Amino acid sequence: MANNLYITASEERSGKSAIVLGVMQMIHKEISRIAFFRPIINDHVFGRVDHDLNLILKYFHLDIEYSDTHAFTLSQARQLITSGQEEQLYEKILMKYKQLESRYDFVVCEGTDFRGKDPGFEFDLNADIAANLGAPVLVVTTGRDKSTEEICTSTAITIDTLEEKEVEVVCCIINRAPESFLRDTAGSTKCREQFKRPQPLYVIPENKSLGNPTIDDVKRWLGAEVLYGKPSMLNLVDSYLVAAMQISNFLDYIKEGSLIITPGDRSDIIIASLASRISSAYPNIAGILVTGGLDLSLSVQRLIQGWTGIPVPVLFVESHTFDTVQSVNELYGRIEPTDTKRIATALGWFSKYVDVPELTTKVVARRSQKITPRMFEYSLVEKASSNRQHIVLPEGTGERILNATDIILRRGIADITLLGKAEDIQAKASALNLNIEGARIIDPAGSEYFEDFVQTYYDIRKHRGIVMDVARDRMSDPTFFGTMMVHKDLADGMVSGSITTTAQTIRPAFEFIKTKPGVSVVSSIFIMCFQSKVLAFGDCAVVPNPDARQLAEIALSSAETASIFSIEPRVAMLSYSTGISGSGQDVEKVVQATALAKEMMKERGLDFPLEGPLQYDAAFDQQVADYKSPGSSVAGHATVFIFPDLNTGNNTYKAVQRAANAVAMGPVLQGLNKPVNDLSRGCTVQDIVDTVALTAIQAQVAKSKTP
Repeated sequence: MANNLYITASEERSGKSAIVLGVMQMIHKEISRIAFFRPIINDHVFGRVDHDLNLILKYFHLDIEYSDTHAFTLSQARQLITSGQEEQLYEKILMKYKQLESRYDFVVCEGTDFRGKDPGFEFDLNADIAANLGAPVLVVTTGRDKSTEEICTSTAITIDTLEEKEVEVVCCIINRAPESFLRDTAGSTKCREQFKRPQPLYVIPENKSLGNPTIDDVKRWLGAEVLYGKPSMLNLVDSYLVAAMQISNFLDYIKEGSLIITPGDRSDIIIASLASRISSAYPNIAGILVTGGLDLSLSVQRLIQGWTGIPVPVLFVESHTFDTVQSVNELYGRIEPTDTKRIATALGWFSKYVDVPELTTKVVARRSQKITPRMFEYSLVEKASSNRQHIVLPEGTGERILNATDIILRRGIADITLLGKAEDIQAKASALNLNIEGARIIDPAGSEYFEDFVQTYYDIRKHRGIVMDVARDRMSDPTFFGTMMVHKDLADGMVSGSITTTAQTIRPAFEFIKTKPGVSVVSSIFIMCFQSKVLAFGDCAVVPNPDARQLAEIALSSAETASIFSIEPRVAMLSYSTGISGSGQDVEKVVQATALAKEMMKERGLDFPLEGPLQYDAAFDQQVADYKSPGSSVAGHATVFIFPDLNTGNNTYKAVQRAANAVAMGPVLQGLNKPVNDLSRGCTVQDIVDTVALTAIQAQVAKSKTP
C-alpha cells in the first residue's frame, strides 16, 4: 500500500486547494491515520498562518502541531539554494517528513503556490522535493485564461518534464478548464493524442464560486471595514475596476462581478455604482471599495442610509488606491475552514469530474518503489543514530575528517575518536570554526593503551618474524593503532583512507581482525544510489582477479551486506554472456561461481534469488531482460551486481557513477570480523559522514551476532 502522495501545481492560481480537499477526503475513506505536510510554505504575511495548512488541519481535525507541518518558507528555501546549502534544505525537509511518516499511515504533501517571482524555480523545487521524498506526484495544471492548444501543450510539457526528472506522475488534473476547452477536446484528436499516457487525466471545469474571491475574502485580505451591505458579503468578485473617469465614461467599463475601487471623495462614482446595481440596463457589480482613508461626505452617507436595502457591500480601507489595487491583485478565491458552502462545492465538484474509485486505486493501493540518494542517506543516519556506535578516525587532523566529525556529532550518528596530537587537532578545528567537543582525541604514541597494543600486536605477529621494535613502529601508525582499538573492543569500527591508500587502510585488518568464520576472502561493495533506486556493486575495490570460489563468496557476502542496508538481495553474476549465449574461460568462471554460490546458500540456509551469467544490461533493464532472459527472477530487477574481476568492476562503477550521476558510497569492506572501511582519497565530507554511518550499522549487526 502506498504511504504518500505529493500534489503540485505547475503555475499560480490553479485551484490546487480544492484538489487537495478532494484528495484528502478520498484518502480519508480508506486510511484513518493521515497526515498533511507542506515542505515549503508562502512567506508569512503579518503573522498569518499558511492558508492551506490551516484549512486542512481544521477541516479534517488533524491532530498535528502546526510547526510539524512545514519545513521552510519560500524565501528561506531560495536563500539556502542560492548560498549553496541545498543539502541542508533537503535534509530538514526529509527529517520533518520522516517524523510524520513514523506516526501516521499516509502523508499527503502539497507543493508551493507559485506566488514567487520565478515559477521555473518553484517547479524544479517541487519536483526535487517529491523525488527526494520518494512520493508519486499528482500534478494540477490550469486552463485559466488559456486556449485549447495552450492547455494541451502546457500540460504535456509539464508531465514530460516531471518524468524527465524521474518523478513518478500518478495522475494529472487539468483544473479551471474553460468551456471552450471542453467543447474543443470533445472532438479534438490532436489533444487526445498528446495525452496517450498510462496515468489517468481528469478535466475539471472552471467554477467561479471556487476560483473567484468573495467580498468577504476582500474584507479579510485587506482588513477592511464594512460600511454597508453586510448581507451581500458572499458576492463573487470577477474583476477589479479602478474608477477615475467621469461617470459617463466610467459606466461603460462596468462588468458583471466588478469590484469598484475608488477614493472616498468620489461621491459621484459611489452613487453611480450603487445606482447601476438596481438598474437592469447595467451588469451587476459585486461591491464598492472606498480607499484613501477618506470618509464619505455626510450628504452621501445620509443618502445611502435612507436607501431601502443597500444593493451591494461598501468596504472602507485606509490605504491609497494604488497600494490597495496592488494588494487585491494578489488575492484569489480562498476556501476557509468555516466556509462549509464552498468546501461542499469543492468536494462535490471534485467527485463529479474525477473518477474517485480509479484514482483511489492508483494512489492508495500501490507503493512507490523509488528510493532516492537522500532518502537512503537519511535512512542510514536514522538507523545509525538509533543505536550509537563508537567509530575511530585515524586521520584526525584532516580538514574533511574534522568537518565530517562536526556533522556526525551534531546529528548523533556515532561517537567519535580522533587520532593525533590534541593540540594540533583542536587548533585545526578552531581555525575551521568547527565544534568537535564531543569527540575523544588520542595521541597513539602517548596513549595509555600504547604498550598494551604493542605487546598484543607482537604476540599476534611474532610467528611472522615481527620483533618488538617493529611492533612499536606499527602501533605508532594511526591506522594500525585505530584498527587495534577495534580489535580490543575500544571502538566498534574504523574509517580511514582520505589521505592513505586502500592497502594501507585494510592491511592491519587483514593481520589481526581477520575474516569471519567460513569466509576466506575480504571483499567490498559500493552502494550505488541512482535517482530512483539503490543497488550494490561488488567487488570493485579489493580482490583483483577472484577465482570461481572466491567469486561465489563475494556474491554471498555482498548479498548479506546489501540486506544490512535494507536492500533486498537479488544477485546477478555478471559476464559478457547471458545464459548460454557465449563461451570462454571467463564465462565458465562465472558459471562455476554461480553453481558454487547456490551450493553455499543451501549449506548456510540462505534464500534469495541468484542467477548468472548475466550481462549488465539484462540484469539492469527490464526490457532487455524480457528479450534476453524471459521469466528470470533476477534479470531486469537485480539489486546486487557481482563483477567477474576488479578491472571490470572498478571501471564500471566509476563509469556508471559519472554517466548516471549516481552517488557511490563505499567501498564497504565485507568478510571481516569487525567493520573497517576505506575512503577514497578524493572523498567529500558527505562521503565520510555516509561511510561512518555505514560502518556504525555494520557494527550494530556484528554485535547482534556476537554470542
